[in-house]
Amino acid sequence: MINEDTAGAPVAATPDSSPAAPMGQAAPPYMKDDLDRKIIANFPGKIVRKDLTALMKRGAGIPTFVLEYLLGMYCATDDPDALEAGLDRIRKILADNYVRTEDSEVIKSRIRELGQYTIIDKVSAYLDERRDIYVANLSNLAIEPFVMPDEYVRQYTKMLTGGIWCIARIQYLRPEDIAEDPLSDVFGEDPAATIKPKPQRNGKGPENSPFHIASLTPIQMPNLDIDELISHRANFTTDEWIALILRSAGYEPEALTPRERLHFLTRMVPLVELNYNLCELGPRGTGKSHIYTEVSPYSYLVSGGQITTAMLFANNTARTGGIGLVGHWDCIAFDEVAGMHYKDMNAIQIMKGYMANGTFGRGREQFNAEASMVFEGNINDSVANVLKTTHLFEPFPPEFNNDSAFFDRIHCYLPGWEVPKMRSELLTGRYSLITDCLSEFCHEMRRRDFTHYIDQYFRLNGECNRRDEIGIRKTFSGLAKLVFPDGQMDKEDVRMLLEYAIEGRRRVKEQLKIMAGIEFIDVALGYVDAENPAETTTITVPEQADDTLIPDAPLPPGHVFAIGTSLGDETAVYKLENKAIAGEMKFRTEGIGYNKPVNDSLDAAFQQFKQNAARLATGMRINTKDYLLYYNDIQGKGLSTELSLAEFVGLCSAAANRPVMTGLAIPGILRISGTLEAVANLEDVMRVAKNAGAHRILLPMSSISDLQNIAPELIGSVSAEFYETGNAVAAARKALGL
Repeated sequence: MINEDTAGAPVAATPDSSPAAPMGQAAPPYMKDDLDRKIIANFPGKIVRKDLTALMKRGAGIPTFVLEYLLGMYCATDDPDALEAGLDRIRKILADNYVRTEDSEVIKSRIRELGQYTIIDKVSAYLDERRDIYVANLSNLAIEPFVMPDEYVRQYTKMLTGGIWCIARIQYLRPEDIAEDPLSDVFGEDPAATIKPKPQRNGKGPENSPFHIASLTPIQMPNLDIDELISHRANFTTDEWIALILRSAGYEPEALTPRERLHFLTRMVPLVELNYNLCELGPRGTGKSHIYTEVSPYSYLVSGGQITTAMLFANNTARTGGIGLVGHWDCIAFDEVAGMHYKDMNAIQIMKGYMANGTFGRGREQFNAEASMVFEGNINDSVANVLKTTHLFEPFPPEFNNDSAFFDRIHCYLPGWEVPKMRSELLTGRYSLITDCLSEFCHEMRRRDFTHYIDQYFRLNGECNRRDEIGIRKTFSGLAKLVFPDGQMDKEDVRMLLEYAIEGRRRVKEQLKIMAGIEFIDVALGYVDAENPAETTTITVPEQADDTLIPDAPLPPGHVFAIGTSLGDETAVYKLENKAIAGEMKFRTEGIGYNKPVNDSLDAAFQQFKQNAARLATGMRINTKDYLLYYNDIQGKGLSTELSLAEFVGLCSAAANRPVMTGLAIPGILRISGTLEAVANLEDVMRVAKNAGAHRILLPMSSISDLQNIAPELIGSVSAEFYETGNAVAAARKALGL
């Protein structure tokens, strides 16, 4: 038997033997691989075979960390006979002591008949101010509310915010002797020595209940020496350590690509990093909530529906301080974000402040908390289709709709569409750390900071603002804690994690750019080599890597990219697709509708084309053709009246059957009088051109003085092609390379 002090010490394996098949089931022969042997040698007393976990879990719908707690107590051996006996005992405990809702009355009767009985259930409590007592509730055992001893609430405050899984001995106060129960050894006590207070039978309040908690032990591993565990990192290669972490969470790394392994590790970053905000949206069935329900007792899953401000943050009326979930858990995960609804819209404002700096105010009090936030949900279409019509935060409910300030607080967007759907080969059956050991490791690592390891080798580029830097550093730090907990990283190790962290933050910025335009136009996030500052690397996101608006490739004659301010006052990129066909000098447009100001601006370009195109090149016969324009608002920002110079160039290109320069963006307003206006907001125009993929921009000579005030990285990325100020024909000749 194992007493309470040694509970939680999992399977200690030695020889390469295979255990007997439990309960007559035929288990395949187990052959240890090299990583198994290394895990066994380095972590005796902290490991478990995941195939045993899976075998026992088939008939028990309880969290993995609860089941492995029992495996650690009763299967700390690799001897086939002893292992068989341990598995039998666990089956008996799960059958007799784990509370299933349908067996609630049977367990209640057993408590009464035996006088006391040990159960496994989720225990919660609340304060009854009027009676000045804490009231206990059990998740599965249907007992009327009864008193929770104060000392347990003070010691385990999570009881007040959602509850914790416990082994609890429930006492029924009656004069008969108490019989020994199957789990009495957990507490290391003599049941007969338990002092039974005299029951009060008058009244119906919790204090008059015959049920009483005699002993209670949370199901989590005691006394993990984090430094001792980390000291073994040096005995593993990077791939082996990643495999150990993933196996401990229940996944089989051999079935995952290196990139998929990073995705699964990123799901664990909120467990190791303080105040970390992660978003994962993707298809159903990829196990998004598994980590937060099965692996860590320090995380709390909010499964859709409404959640109140008081529950999440703080209760203004509570006399005990009133801090909510964020003050008691390492991680709050919101499952099915589409179902998140708030009656009090203040909650979103409080959440924004909390996500930014970990503080929030309620009433007259200011609170600080460290819980990370995870937002999970489903995308019901392909990413390519979603990006054609909206952004990747679209599944959030209307309360969050296009609130760029909220989404800017998200540190990393994990691409859930790249995570494989859960299938049997993705679940490991090999040796690994006990789940509770992994969760304690994650919990302890939250107090350490790895953000500075970037600076030894790299600097973030000028496109990264303060929030970008915080997000990138937090993601990097969390991954580094998981993969390199001893801090031993070389330059390429740092580069690998840094590039992944930048990508996760850039995915957020790309969506913000779609939502809010120019405010979030700096999306070309990247890093600079500290030893060679000239070596700059820009990180892209795969789903948009091939979506460069202005390609560095030849366009068909008549096609041009224009930059102008939309009617909604956003600087945007447009594609004007002109085509010349046999005709009588007519001009027809598509994609504009009946918007008179926009039509007038394009008609001005056509009138100037009729008057001046002959000056472009000798021998052009523009009068024998009709000109068709397709106006393409490729960013969905709305129409613009500022594309007339670009349309003039496009008409000239179609008439001359000659393409414009590759990678060229054209700003500028050409009036019907022939006047060319100066290019306004040049820095915004340059940024939009750069982020759209342009390598060249067509500018008048008068803009040279304005370029003195433009950021050097913009001038270095987009070169100016100058034309004579006020001369539209000169602009067209420069664009066509004539």
